[in-house]
Amino acid sequence: MTEAERGRRGEGVSEGVSEGVRPGTVRDADFVRSLDRGLSVIRAFGAENPELTLSGVAKITGLTRAAARRFLHTLVDLGYVRCEGNKFSLRPKILELGYAYLSSLSLPEVAMPHLEQLVEKVRESSSVCVLDGDEVVYIARVPTKRIMTVSISIGTRFPAYATSLGRVLLAARCDEWLNGYFASVKLRMLTPHTITDPAALRAELQRVHAQGWALVDQELEEGLRSVAAPIRDRDGRVIAAVNVSTHASRASRSDIVDRLLTPLLRTARLIENDLSNSGAPRRHRAAP
Repeated sequence: MTEAERGRRGEGVSEGVSEGVRPGTVRDADFVRSLDRGLSVIRAFGAENPELTLSGVAKITGLTRAAARRFLHTLVDLGYVRCEGNKFSLRPKILELGYAYLSSLSLPEVAMPHLEQLVEKVRESSSVCVLDGDEVVYIARVPTKRIMTVSISIGTRFPAYATSLGRVLLAARCDEWLNGYFASVKLRMLTPHTITDPAALRAELQRVHAQGWALVDQELEEGLRSVAAPIRDRDGRVIAAVNVSTHASRASRSDIVDRLLTPLLRTARLIENDLSNSGAPRRHRAAP
C-alpha cells in the first residue's frame, strides 16, 4: 500500500508526528494526516525561524525531505510561501488563515490576550471599558494584586468623569454630546481629589483629547491611580478604552508616565490592529 493510500484511509505513516499528539494515539477515521503535515510545515516558521531551507523544514517537522519539498512547493504555488534560492519564508497571504478566526471574535475576546501580556509585563491590573450613558462598563479585565476596596468584574460600572477610562471616552465625544452630558450629569465628590467643577472637567477632557491619554489620580478611590488610552475602530472612531491601574504607594504620577504609558499605548495599538480584521466593534453592546 502506498503512503497516499494509507493517508486516505487515515492510517499512521512514519513521516513525522502531529504536534501535541503522543505517538500511537488513535485518530478519528476522518482525520486527514496530509493536512496535519501540511500545517506542520506552516508552523515551522516563526520569529526564530523566519527563513528555512528544505532541510530545516524537514528537521523541525519530522517529515522526509521528499514530503517537505512537496508541501513547500504546494504552498509556494498557492501564494502562502516565498522561495528565494534555497530559502523559504511565509508570505503575507498566510494571514488569510487567521482572518476568519479574528472576524468571529468579540471585542473582549480580541482584547484579552493583549491585556494578559500587558499585565505580565507591567505587573499591574488592566481593563477595557466602553461608555454607556454617563458610566463606563467593564467588558474585559485581567487583575493582578487587589488594589481597590470595591470589587471589579465584567459588567461593573463607574461614573465616567472620575475614571481614566471614562475620560478617554468622554474626550472623544463631540461638543454637542458633551453639552448634553454636562447638562444632566451630577459630578459627585467621590474622594477629596475628584474634579467636580464642570469647567475644570471640560478643560481636562480637552487636554486628554489633545495628548491622546488620560491619567486620573485618586479621584475614584483613595490610593488608586490609573492611566488609560483609547481603542479605535478601523474608521478611527474611539469605541473603547484600555487602562492600567496601580496603587499610589507603588507609583507616582511621573512613574506612571515613565513606566506604564508606553506599554499601554502599544497594547491599545495591538488591539486596534486585531480589530481591523474583526467585526467585533460593530457587534459589541454594553452590559445592561
